[in-house]
Amino acid sequence: MKVLLTGAAGQLGHALRQQVPTGVELIATSRSGSGADGDGLIALDLADAEACRAAVHQHRPDWVLNGGAYTAVDKAESEPELAHAVNAGAPRAFAEALRETGGRLLQVSTDFVFNGAQGSPYRPEQPRDPLGVYGASKAAGEDAVEQLLGSNGRGVILRTSWVMGPVGRNFALTMLRLHRERGASGQSLAVVADQVGCPTSTHTLAQACWRVIELSAGLSADSSSALGPILHWSDAGAASWYDVAVAVGELAVDLGLLERAAVVNPITTVDYPTPAQRPSYSLLDCTDTRRALALEHTHWRTALRQLLAATG
Repeated sequence: MKVLLTGAAGQLGHALRQQVPTGVELIATSRSGSGADGDGLIALDLADAEACRAAVHQHRPDWVLNGGAYTAVDKAESEPELAHAVNAGAPRAFAEALRETGGRLLQVSTDFVFNGAQGSPYRPEQPRDPLGVYGASKAAGEDAVEQLLGSNGRGVILRTSWVMGPVGRNFALTMLRLHRERGASGQSLAVVADQVGCPTSTHTLAQACWRVIELSAGLSADSSSALGPILHWSDAGAASWYDVAVAVGELAVDLGLLERAAVVNPITTVDYPTPAQRPSYSLLDCTDTRRALALEHTHWRTALRQLLAATG
């Protein structure tokens, strides 16, 4: 089975490349054609719709695993055209080409397609209502997949939240750096405490992505499991950004990565204004997906500890 992976140089792409199942021929792509780990990758600019269509026609993959994205939430407010080109234009182009070649698409999406107003976990079938450009661009990408591949069941959308890994740029690594810089000098951190969701480790997310493909392709003994067109996957539990920041400090000290963690002070969203409005509650209901994929249910704090251990 041939899988075309986008975003292979990113934090999720790194985890996906580490976990390639037996029997999968991986065509790994990135915008520049190179990765932070030095591995040679095929260049593919997701902002170039024609290049995305051409890649499908050239390689004729059984699956496109679209793990690449424009993820700069605040910057997207000033770069809406680029955000939509990558997050909506690329999945549309892949879906158009795959409809001709017969392949399938796994589109990685986000909790930011919801507005966060309901205060309870969002189920996959609930309507999208994004608050900012980033969420709107990802919602448009989902819509394209549904329009073009939904009727024949060859498009799967996998939403996730607060993705963090041991490489790349993410909240956990930023907090680790700030704890290291400020803890020794007794300085404190101020972190938003009124936005609630769930961190997701790139390790567990990569497992879920490959599991979806294995089940859909019949490569697993559990291939009879029914997968819906939209799936939700995050680690278990719930947290605020403040909770995660505190946990990073505590776990890093326990792992010997820090001698002393910084004090973390909770603040509100109003205290820390950003260009993009974020959902105040974006927890995803992953019940059906966990049952269908039959994967271990890892609490976010356990996954965070494993993430931090991998940085050492």
